[in-house]
Amino acid sequence: MRSDLYNGVTLAFIGDAYYGLQIKRHLVERRAITHAQTLQKLLAQFVKAAAQATIIQTLIEQGTLTETEIDIFKRGRNAKTNSKPKHADVITYKMSTGFEAVIGWLVLDKNEARADELIDQAIAIIEGAGDLYEK
Repeated sequence: MRSDLYNGVTLAFIGDAYYGLQIKRHLVERRAITHAQTLQKLLAQFVKAAAQATIIQTLIEQGTLTETEIDIFKRGRNAKTNSKPKHADVITYKMSTGFEAVIGWLVLDKNEARADELIDQAIAIIEGAGDLYEK
């Protein structure tokens, strides 16, 4: 099946897994953090809905995303889900889902290089927002 035919929720499902793995790799490999509790706290700073909403807003404002990626973001953002956000308002949660959908679409489209490029930018955005490693 072509990656552009998957629904937004499925794309976000794949994007969530890939993004989470890449952030974990970043924390362990590039930051050399090995304490499990510290890793979990730092991971949350990257994967929480508010962080992902900030990332996607920044990427859009910077003009980083292609038209197709923006369309995929909107498909993920507008997807109907049965789940309710636990730690975010609905708009933030939907923005986060849209971000994950873009990553998932790129992965399913076998364009991990672009997914990794966006994830590197996401890391820079979140790390630039505060002193994560000082906490």
